[in-house]
Amino acid sequence: MTSEPTESAESTVVTDLVGDVPIAYVRPTSGPPRPPLALWVPHLTGTKEDYVPVLSRLADAGYLAISLDPWQHGERGDESPDQIAARVFAGFRDHMWPILGQTTLDAKRVIDWALTDLARPDVVAGGVSMGGDIAVALAGIDPRVRRVAAIVATPDWTRPGMRGLADPPQVVDQGHAGETARSFYDRLDPITHLDAYSHQPAIAFENGAADTHIPLDGAIRFRDALSTAHPGMADRVRVTAHPGVGHFDGAQSEVLLSRAIEWLISAPR
Repeated sequence: MTSEPTESAESTVVTDLVGDVPIAYVRPTSGPPRPPLALWVPHLTGTKEDYVPVLSRLADAGYLAISLDPWQHGERGDESPDQIAARVFAGFRDHMWPILGQTTLDAKRVIDWALTDLARPDVVAGGVSMGGDIAVALAGIDPRVRRVAAIVATPDWTRPGMRGLADPPQVVDQGHAGETARSFYDRLDPITHLDAYSHQPAIAFENGAADTHIPLDGAIRFRDALSTAHPGMADRVRVTAHPGVGHFDGAQSEVLLSRAIEWLISAPR
């Protein structure tokens, strides 16, 4: 593998490949030689480059901060953001679930890679919208992930009542999941795999109370179900509903982002 340092105004960003997964990372400028690891996952249509400012903030807090291109995104795809969105929403479950699932598995591979030489096994993860969905799913398959921050995201891949981004009054017809999509759902969907969270990661959802695209209800149901399945998690899942905040403004909110970053970096080290 070859690393390509790229100078930015804020930090030195290193790009690399983990197998076939393109990544970007920022090292902290001080601290131990193997710092804790923070993984930040992009939103649907987003890329690792979109989140370099977030990586810089996490690195400033002492983390080796990594992002990756989701499956079929960035260097791993040949569609524009508009084309990705159009394809996914034309058959949501059949197209979205494989992106969620494959990127979750890829994120675990990235953690394995980072912990080999660069970071210690002290891992936090976060993301916006789809990225938050993936961060929550990742914690279910990798007990090294001990803290998660999910912005305008859901643990329920079926997204009951999901309305369109361009046409909020319209409930999205999510279509049917094919065999591949269903296999990812059956393996990784967080709300139907509560036993996967027996290691009790701390999870914060920062959601918009007015978000009709990813309704708040999914995070609340997940919190309540986890509290029943694992009583020790009653105080480890935080769901914050931000009044008047919809999906787009929540995804772009500095307030929600700052709260998410603060949640991740407040973990004992």
